[in-house]
Amino acid sequence: MKNDYRFFAVISVFLILFSNSLQAQWQQTNGPYGGNVYCIAIDGTNIFAGTNGGIFLSTNNGSSWSAVNNGLTNNNIRALAVNGSSIFAATDCGIFLSTDVGASWSLIKNGLPSTGFNSIAVNGSDIFVGTYGGVYLSTNKGSTWTMANNDFLTYVDVNSLAISDTNIFAGTDEGVFLSTNNGAKWNSVNNGLSSTFINSLAVSDTNIFAGTYGGVYLSSNNGKSWKALDTG
Repeated sequence: MKNDYRFFAVISVFLILFSNSLQAQWQQTNGPYGGNVYCIAIDGTNIFAGTNGGIFLSTNNGSSWSAVNNGLTNNNIRALAVNGSSIFAATDCGIFLSTDVGASWSLIKNGLPSTGFNSIAVNGSDIFVGTYGGVYLSTNKGSTWTMANNDFLTYVDVNSLAISDTNIFAGTDEGVFLSTNNGAKWNSVNNGLSSTFINSLAVSDTNIFAGTYGGVYLSSNNGKSWKALDTG
């Protein structure tokens, strides 16, 4: 149920981002037919879709899709992120890495817990992973990981991550947290949020959108204050 809420919250955020487009239209792509689509990542002309049936790749703008699951030991894909030639996939049982456009995947786990991965965000050469026990950081393309928590994030579920310049936002079960020093320290930034269960985050220029159980919220001042958006 939690993941369904996250899925619909992400959709709400994208609808807000594109609400000013005149005559906006959506066209269904031909798949992928792997189950619920939880995440999408784009690398040039390659589109990766993470589902509860694995990862699918389209090279023709969604006209066709092919499964790219070789090496995955868990097909429940929670998040995807691209960092140069590296593609990271968060699953129920670990983080997987592909360096060959999804043709093969390998498990990377040095320093990571064994379960509970929800989100991935990339900031230059730094890769952040949100888990049920906080945030982990890798500065070497996933070879090793260290906790990027302080007391605020040690015991909370990190459902989503978003990056705006040097600001890293973590959406948790207890609100939004902000780090301005690469995860060394986090502070809560929840002023104006009536719902602090944050399912999804998205950044558009200087605007940060938060999808919650109570609707979509917008902050234009790096989380210092939030206002509810009318999605009706």
